[in-house]
Amino acid sequence: MSQESSDPGFAERVRASFAKQHAMELIRATLPVVDTGRTEIHLPHWAGVEQQHGFVHGGIVGMIADSAAGYAAMSILPADASVLTVEYKLNLVAPADGELLIARGKVVRPGRTLIVTQAEVYALKAGQEKLCALMQQTIMVMYGKAEK
Repeated sequence: MSQESSDPGFAERVRASFAKQHAMELIRATLPVVDTGRTEIHLPHWAGVEQQHGFVHGGIVGMIADSAAGYAAMSILPADASVLTVEYKLNLVAPADGELLIARGKVVRPGRTLIVTQAEVYALKAGQEKLCALMQQTIMVMYGKAEK
């Protein structure tokens, strides 16, 4: 499987799926970039996502990394397929300290039943991006499984 989508409407399908994720709405995350094999999720830094030191909580960082990479995988699939995370490994390499977090997901190795993805999460502060997390993920492809 190449990193091209067999679904010409993949971007609209990915955005519609993202709109169904109430957890993303709850944390005020957006999906401004959807391309073949890659997506970006942006999260403003606000009090509701902070941990005790004032940084964005690591669990929230994991949420946006998971979704960014998952939607990158979904972007290369046919219209009748959806995705489900099987596992991911997250390294928090610096505090998530910035006005905005940017999770950039990409497909590393496409496959028919499993897709390997990665995400990098950056904290944007005073116009500078700083890497705060790296994630590697395995996605399971579910054919003929409609989303709720």
